[in-house]
Amino acid sequence: MPGDPPRDYPQGLPRRGDGLSHFLGGSPLAVAFRLILLSILVGVVLAAIGFDPWNILASIRLLFQRLWDLGFDTVNWLWRYFLLGAVIVIPVWLISRTLNAPRGR
Repeated sequence: MPGDPPRDYPQGLPRRGDGLSHFLGGSPLAVAFRLILLSILVGVVLAAIGFDPWNILASIRLLFQRLWDLGFDTVNWLWRYFLLGAVIVIPVWLISRTLNAPRGR
């Protein structure tokens, strides 16, 4: 309403006029920094499984060929990596969901 005093926005939420920050999910510099770090991390993981950035299609084909050649050992290999990752990912996800859960009034 026109007569209402202006509302204070909670810390961390962009103001109405800052559309770029709202679209990006934060300040452009912070988002760029996070994307650079995430790109490096994903690049390390992809390099570890044998992807080549200069010939990505051939690397994907070679990955599937190796998985096919492994046969049923692939299932065991995937299960072990899933468990290894889940030991870290699931507790971190659960803690972050618990800490960010909405609180009742």
